Amino acid sequence: MEDNKEKVELYSKRVKAGKRTYFFDVKSTRGNDYYLTITESKKRYREDGYSYEKHKIFLYKEDFDKFIEALKETVEHVKKDLMPDFDFSQYDGENSFDDSDNDNFKWD
Repeated sequence: MEDNKEKVELYSKRVKAGKRTYFFDVKSTRGNDYYLTITESKKRYREDGYSYEKHKIFLYKEDFDKFIEALKETVEHVKKDLMPDFDFSQYDGENSFDDSDNDNFKWD
């Protein structure tokens, strides 16, 4: 029997962002422990057709709060200190989430 660490997918959210798509997946191990995978997928054209380049991050439950806090601080730094004149409201996410049956992802 094949040993697969990613046993059960409990929740999934897909975010389309231009040429990229991000997947947020909550999974369970055999021991009923939970973790999040964040996958970036980019469609690439090659001579023999299209392929997808994927990058994945595994985020474990004990790191959720630290990760969220660091991400929030980093985004705020970019918005307030590096790009204070840029209008980020044009990217409010209205068309980014394509799972209409799920609530929009919220950090708080």
